[in-house]
Amino acid sequence: MAAGRIALYDTTLRDGTQGAGITLSAQDKLRIAERLDEFGFDYIEGGWPGSNPKDLEFFAQARSRSWRHARITAFGSTRRAGVSVEQDDNLRMILAAGTPAAAVFGKSWDLHVREALRTSLDENLRMIEDSVRYLKGRGLEVIYDAEHYFDGWKANP
Repeated sequence: MAAGRIALYDTTLRDGTQGAGITLSAQDKLRIAERLDEFGFDYIEGGWPGSNPKDLEFFAQARSRSWRHARITAFGSTRRAGVSVEQDDNLRMILAAGTPAAAVFGKSWDLHVREALRTSLDENLRMIEDSVRYLKGRGLEVIYDAEHYFDGWKANP
């Protein structure tokens, strides 16, 4: 991306479906993605590969389409604590999605690292670094999503 350019990243196909009573078929997602591509979005987050059959179908169909502008992006987490990147099912599914880009979230609040992941801060940093390096090494553009960054900053500036 050119220096000074702002990229537009859309999460409608994943985050937009998290409300009660909202569901999209793979075909619905493809139609929405086509419109977002026409609007000029740089990235369209297609969902979390492997989380449900609709997302698997969406990624399979999205791979066979020509996108004029957008880069279809797979969403997922960093590797799990104590699991190598090569053995992590989530990272495998991101790669299997066949997208040019991945958005990978990791814990950015020390409370969540200790309580939710039940791991050390150092291991959390290794999880982030290993995951980003692994996906980049396989040709993906990686966008890191610092989950709960501002909560972490507020608690531990």
